Amino acid sequence: MTAAKSPVYKILVVDDDPDIVELLEFNLKKEGYQTASASDGRKALEIAADFNPDIILLDVMMPNLDGIATCRLLREQPKFKDTYILFLTARAEEFSEVAAFEAGADDFIAKPIKPRALLGRLAAVKRRDQDPHNAIDAIDINGLRIDRTAFAVYQDGKKITLPKKEFELLAFLASTPHKVFNREELLQNIWGNDVFVLARTVDVHVRKVREKVGDHHIQTIKGVGYKFNAD
Repeated sequence: MTAAKSPVYKILVVDDDPDIVELLEFNLKKEGYQTASASDGRKALEIAADFNPDIILLDVMMPNLDGIATCRLLREQPKFKDTYILFLTARAEEFSEVAAFEAGADDFIAKPIKPRALLGRLAAVKRRDQDPHNAIDAIDINGLRIDRTAFAVYQDGKKITLPKKEFELLAFLASTPHKVFNREELLQNIWGNDVFVLARTVDVHVRKVREKVGDHHIQTIKGVGYKFNAD
């Protein structure tokens, strides 16, 4: 997210389908967001420079400049380095998702867009962004309770014992659901720079966590990394 926050969150909607733009802007404005829109990537770059959005909803397939290239160009600008970018696309092919995250996307949602689901995700972004230093002692998500203070995990009320690194990995992913982390990011955040471990160490720990809490909580994004699935 951008460093300076206005009282009202600003969202730039970028899609070449005017019906989708109208639907999204209508629902976003109802929730109190300030919106702007663009029909292609080039116009999005121009509008973003003046509008300074906190969040960008970005289609993949567009004329003039597609969403992947637009995202890369945005991320090259320091003012948009931390702006939340959510890709909207009808293309369900795996390569599109991988390309989006490699370009710097924070999240990915498939069309047809369900406004309530989108608004819920944006609300979570706002909560996290408005209090980024808030230390969350417990996370309740998808039937899991992750108690950071007691280093304990409960699945539907049943306690599950995890070794320290497995617990830290699960808690880290769950603290930012839907955000994809590559292996290097997870190694740095969980193991730190002072310990030499191989990238495959992450895969092994993910496999062990899945064996204990279930396969559906941690999702693999092939060619990119892992994310916690809160859906």
